[in-house]
Amino acid sequence: MKINALKGMKDILPAEQKLRDYVQSKILETYRASGFERISTPMLEDAENLDKSDGGDNLNLIFKVLKRGEKLEAALSAHPVEEKALSDMGLRYDLTLPLTRFFAANKNELQFPFKVIQTDRVFRAERPQKGRSREFVQCDIDIFGDSSPNAEVELIDVTARALMNIGCTDERFSNFTININDRRILRNMLGAMGFADDTLDSVCITFDKLDKIGVQGIEAELTEKQLPSGAIKALVDFCAGAADGFSIDDVVSKCADPSIADDLKYVIETVQKVSNGKYKIKYCPNLVRGQGYYTGIVFEIASPGFSGAVGGGGRYDNLVGKFLGQQVPAVGFSIGFERICSILQDIGFAIPGAKEKCALLYDDSVDFTCVLTAAQKLRSDYTVTILKKAKKPGPQYDMLEKLGYTKFATFKENELFVK
Repeated sequence: MKINALKGMKDILPAEQKLRDYVQSKILETYRASGFERISTPMLEDAENLDKSDGGDNLNLIFKVLKRGEKLEAALSAHPVEEKALSDMGLRYDLTLPLTRFFAANKNELQFPFKVIQTDRVFRAERPQKGRSREFVQCDIDIFGDSSPNAEVELIDVTARALMNIGCTDERFSNFTININDRRILRNMLGAMGFADDTLDSVCITFDKLDKIGVQGIEAELTEKQLPSGAIKALVDFCAGAADGFSIDDVVSKCADPSIADDLKYVIETVQKVSNGKYKIKYCPNLVRGQGYYTGIVFEIASPGFSGAVGGGGRYDNLVGKFLGQQVPAVGFSIGFERICSILQDIGFAIPGAKEKCALLYDDSVDFTCVLTAAQKLRSDYTVTILKKAKKPGPQYDMLEKLGYTKFATFKENELFVK
């Protein structure tokens, strides 16, 4: 028998679990105080739903579940055996697709607009590496039924307050920025530069790498894809001319329909007022987001000193329509829970207001009822564990100190001593 967890998954020790519980509790506290309600959905989804969900590259990372019994035997007996015929369900790769199915199935029982919380595990068949796991937790809030940009503003405000509510004052974490874009503006701009509609997805994938590979890298990758040289030059010149940042008006001037920028401008201006300088919001025209279901505004959270986003989301007005046959406006924001916990561990974050940990040690000469009574009294000031004192207490004390115990209590002649 193998004792290690599967690659891309991990066992979580008590100290880390305590941090995770704390972070999730503070996020949920903020979400619920803002009027969002929590739901749960199954980990497994119908294979057809997953395949048609416009999940971008995630569709290649679905853990598929084999059919069972006679259905599997029939599929295996077919010649040739088709992969799609072997599986009829899969593990969810995010929480958005299950949420839209949930909404379609339960819409008559829900308040409208529907403001919802999901905190749960998702699964992706990634190649395991640092920052990429096969099982991880997402913390999402979504709003269904509000087509106005106020929905985006509210999600950004609530998510930002959730991060601040964690209580980490380290600037590498607390000094975060919301990067924001509108995929309609992006596609219009690229089309106006000369890229054909059927190449825009490929161009966006490259353009999204601007912060990682720079302007020269963008030029080289697009040239390798054999895209029009005039369009490449227009994009390179645009990037090179924005050393101090990008202007929405400058980008919109390259679009066929400037009116599509109104919502984006409104969100940025409103969030700037609401944030009161506690965090920043920045227009980022190369922000794409990987999921194909996004239809308009998209956003990500960046923290200084750490690569990669610590949260993201956007508007996906068409996804519910795949189930209902009618469009329902929807927008969501997901906090990168695993990334947040990893950052907090790296910077040595201590949970604010946590009680000191006390170990109450006893031996067989003490009435255990008295031990329990004493422990209960101590718990008004400490987190208390009860342990039978070892015959050789040295290693026991060493382990307890390693686990963060700073106080030790013992019984002598039915009297409690704390040191």
